[in-house]
Amino acid sequence: MTSRTDEALGYEQARDELIEVVRRLEAGGTTLEESLALWERGEELAKVCRTWLEGARRRLDAALAEEEEGEGPEGAG
Repeated sequence: MTSRTDEALGYEQARDELIEVVRRLEAGGTTLEESLALWERGEELAKVCRTWLEGARRRLDAALAEEEEGEGPEGAG
């Protein structure tokens, strides 16, 4: 479950933090408990990114639909 803080994160912020989490996990040298905490944080950040991307996709789809509706039968060529 994402926290209110996560909901306030912009896409780029969440992505950058996720990159850092992955880098730390790949580097190793953390305890099991630290690794689990990083993994959980990464999952939260991935969800934030997914939410932003899904929202962007909906906006693009809506804009494309409006454009197609605006063209009408005369725009079909």
